[in-house]
Amino acid sequence: MADTEIILYGTSWCPQTARAKMFLDDCGVHFRWCDIEEDPDGCAFVEQVNHGNRTVPTIVFPDGSILVEPSNTELENKVRPARRRR
Repeated sequence: MADTEIILYGTSWCPQTARAKMFLDDCGVHFRWCDIEEDPDGCAFVEQVNHGNRTVPTIVFPDGSILVEPSNTELENKVRPARRRR
């Protein structure tokens, strides 16, 4: 993973994944999308960090932190530091 890259792991059919993608897009946050049904390495990574479960969305941030099934509030707190929020 590049030092400045957010990676969103999910599936095309998951409504929570769609919500997270839309939220990041609406915030103007650049991210890389990985459909775990199309990418075996992505699927293996999601299973590894989620103790064998394919829990999506799983989002990896440049600082190494991971959010799993985050709410919009959790995403906002991560991508928009408090000093920039309105």
